[in-house]
Amino acid sequence: MKLNYDREEDILMIETTPEGTIDHAEHTGPFIAHFSRDGQLLLLEILDASEFLSSLIKATLRGQEQELPFTVG
Repeated sequence: MKLNYDREEDILMIETTPEGTIDHAEHTGPFIAHFSRDGQLLLLEILDASEFLSSLIKATLRGQEQELPFTVG
């Protein structure tokens, strides 16, 4: 697994495997998931990553279940 953060665009990219070729992508909320032809997740992009991760950390520190915002804007 490889992580890369683009500070200028505020995008966190999580490469799950260096092998495979991206065939298609699906976009839901702040996530863009890139898949191989056989459906294997190859790359996950988190848009507005600083906002998403901040919400995740706050929820974790509170120790409470909390629905995280999945809107980009």
